[in-house]
Amino acid sequence: MDTVRDLNALRESVAAFRAAGQRVALVPTMGALHAGHVALIEAAKRPGTKVVASIFVNPTQFGPNEDLSRYPRREMADIRMLNEAGCDLLWLPSVETMYPDGFATTVHVSGVSDGFDGASRPGHFDGVATVVSKLFNQVEPVAAYFGEKDYQQLAVIRRFVADLDFAIDIVGVPTQRDDDGLAMSSRNIYLDDEQRKQAVALPRALGVAARAIAKGEDVESVLDDARTTLVGAGFTIDYVALADAETLAENPAVDRPRRLLAAARMGATRLIDNIAIEL
Repeated sequence: MDTVRDLNALRESVAAFRAAGQRVALVPTMGALHAGHVALIEAAKRPGTKVVASIFVNPTQFGPNEDLSRYPRREMADIRMLNEAGCDLLWLPSVETMYPDGFATTVHVSGVSDGFDGASRPGHFDGVATVVSKLFNQVEPVAAYFGEKDYQQLAVIRRFVADLDFAIDIVGVPTQRDDDGLAMSSRNIYLDDEQRKQAVALPRALGVAARAIAKGEDVESVLDDARTTLVGAGFTIDYVALADAETLAENPAVDRPRRLLAAARMGATRLIDNIAIEL
């Protein structure tokens, strides 16, 4: 696997892939890689496809009181993991490359980005949409792969790709989980041993709620029960809600795909998760 840090070198490498008749797939990441990221690489690997991964800790998607300075950075370990996963090219831009002096453009996606994490983290999805748009223009992939754990992020990206006519297939890869069900996340390393044991209450509560909703039980009662369970496990709740799987509008119709979404803090660590409701 080659590693490039210069935009011209990136474009030359990608152009060489295309000249050889290869498709190009992109897996954007912020590093601190784990098995969930490996699943994205493996999903992207197909005959005739070259996989480009990016690692960039994007400052514009962190709020003033969030963990940008604490966010884990493990470049050498990440490079080894990508090598072992069969990634073909790693794009490692600097902040100066992504946001040069005079940078003045923001991509804002209305509607789907407004609630949930968009409400809790003002400006977060503007940062996501802007940096992902830049990565798409830099790499020009035919497909890009994102984990469903960050479900609202995936919905935002699908929306602006459709709206701005990017000729890119956006592929959502199912959430990868530890053996006890906790969704894999780079932020899980912030949990101490006791918090890690308690954190499994999040996927379990969502699973119970999703099954009850699928059976037709009263949604608000089910959501209240899930919130009570999470508080009892030591979580401080940001939101637990049922939304349309495409638009993320609350109170979705029962004949449309729906998604149960949650965000809650265990100590200082904010965890998110989601689960599909079976039709």
